Amino acid sequence: MRLLFVCVGNTCRSQMAEAAAKHMGHEAQSAGTNPGSAVAQDAIKATEEIDIEMSGQYPKSVDDIDTTGFDRIISMGCGVECPALPMDDDWGLEDPVGRGESFYRKTLEQIKQRLIALD
Repeated sequence: MRLLFVCVGNTCRSQMAEAAAKHMGHEAQSAGTNPGSAVAQDAIKATEEIDIEMSGQYPKSVDDIDTTGFDRIISMGCGVECPALPMDDDWGLEDPVGRGESFYRKTLEQIKQRLIALD
């Protein structure tokens, strides 16, 4: 399945979703409506702890992604509104920024469960 994950900063949730989806055998990308400067260290740590590779990932703008051809475009939450993007789903996940490593782990687990449900 070809998946695009969208959020505001593209530093946490959507990056973890991209990495987890790739780990599960999907083709995946992520982007943000207002991308940050780097992937959050706690997001990298949470994925590495369970042997999910995230190297090479970086925040990208939805404006820089060719959004055609995706099977699903998924908003991670935060009320992201992208009028040009036909969102298939909004996972409504809370933003883990500033909430500590355990919250990142919890968010990653929620992402994994939603990915399993897609199969």
